[in-house]
Amino acid sequence: MFKFVVIYYRVDDEAALEEFYSSTHLPLLEQLPGLQRLEVSRVTSQPFGRSRFHLMIETYFSSEAALREALLSRPGLEMMDALRPWSENKLIAWFYADSFAEER
Repeated sequence: MFKFVVIYYRVDDEAALEEFYSSTHLPLLEQLPGLQRLEVSRVTSQPFGRSRFHLMIETYFSSEAALREALLSRPGLEMMDALRPWSENKLIAWFYADSFAEER
């Protein structure tokens, strides 16, 4: 599996963050072709206190090629354009990752 991860940092105006996520980011994610799984985590804390992160979104695709194809689609391009100001203002961290599970 290959995934695209976006982590939102905590901000003073969490309502604005939640509004952007629910009205812009999530609807565009759900339209990505080839999306196999979507996982959302609301960060509650970290060891020894409050986390600097608020929200983590993980989207899973069958391969890196499938992810790249999704990001070149209309919703993918719109999503990247919508996220760019958040990245430029250092309000999100985003990355691609090769994801695998280890059997125990």
